[in-house]
Amino acid sequence: MSATIRVLHVYRTYFPDPPGGVAEAARQICLASAGYGVQNTIYALSPHPEPAVLYRPEGQVVRARSWVAPASCDIGGPTAFLRFADQARNADVVCYHFPWPFADLMHWVRRPAVPTVLLYHSDIVRQRGLARVYAPLMHRTLSSVSVIVASSPAYAASSPILSARRWKDKVRTIPLGIVEVDQGEDTRVLERLGLGSGQPYFLFLGALRYYKGLHTLIAAAKRVEAPIIIAGSGAQEEALRCLRMDEDARNVLFVGQVSDEEKAALMRHCRAFVLPSHLRSEAYGMVLVEAAMASRPLICCEIGSGTSFVNAHGESGLVVPPENEQALADAMNSLLHDAELASRLGAGARNRYERLFSGDALGKAYAALFHELAQR
Repeated sequence: MSATIRVLHVYRTYFPDPPGGVAEAARQICLASAGYGVQNTIYALSPHPEPAVLYRPEGQVVRARSWVAPASCDIGGPTAFLRFADQARNADVVCYHFPWPFADLMHWVRRPAVPTVLLYHSDIVRQRGLARVYAPLMHRTLSSVSVIVASSPAYAASSPILSARRWKDKVRTIPLGIVEVDQGEDTRVLERLGLGSGQPYFLFLGALRYYKGLHTLIAAAKRVEAPIIIAGSGAQEEALRCLRMDEDARNVLFVGQVSDEEKAALMRHCRAFVLPSHLRSEAYGMVLVEAAMASRPLICCEIGSGTSFVNAHGESGLVVPPENEQALADAMNSLLHDAELASRLGAGARNRYERLFSGDALGKAYAALFHELAQR
């Protein structure tokens, strides 16, 4: 793999616009594969695409204007098609990050003359009406790409799209991962929350969205004699704060948005990380990888997605049924009252990170795929 391979990543939005999980996954793939002979460019839309070209550590970012974004599906104008075609002509491989229906349109209107890979991050779960309208175009795109990549065996097996026999020979699995960097920590956030030295607490960190299962975490809190920190913001924040009052869950503390240094402190000092997501919209849970990287034991729910692949029950943490407050509280209490178990599972989480989700593992796997496709 000595020759440099030029890869164009395509997704609806990218940094410095507000990031999401797919944008972060793409960033990590770019960072990880750069050390293995891959030159990455990211093509995205933005409501404010000036300047049109940005230079970031993970690669060049090229942007066109997003005209509208119904149902979180950014749509551009003629310039978006032209700029995509220009970038595709300079690429050896085009990598679409799914789902983004407008990318399917660009794919067919300005058809790339190079191999294409579709990284299937998630089924379309919530916008069922859109999914029905989009289905014919989606199936046409899936038929035309060279390879379809799923982020976990569990998701490939449980997705009604990926599990179809017609894609059997195209689907591969490459776990998503995170490049580890030295990160300082700001422990003042622990002091602000009144957490004493060595005091065990549980942590949720992420966007406060409908599928995160935080209603179950708050309901379970009154059965757990330890602080439960909820870090992040989002559309559900006000409703969750009201629920905390209704449940009289005084040990639940909302901390809001935190800096990278505060996040590192919260993650590294918690007894365990909890991701109670109860819907398949939580397709993978990159934050679980972050917690595993920090050697924290994990608690998540079995929802048939990648979360219980990242967190292997009994190896890196505990997996419980979704929306079951008693089971969730029992899992938290088992780690609260058994420090040896928490330490063992934390070490298992770190070992699993190094083996499956490290930057080295991620970079090698994607570089091998891109080189293979470029040689076709």
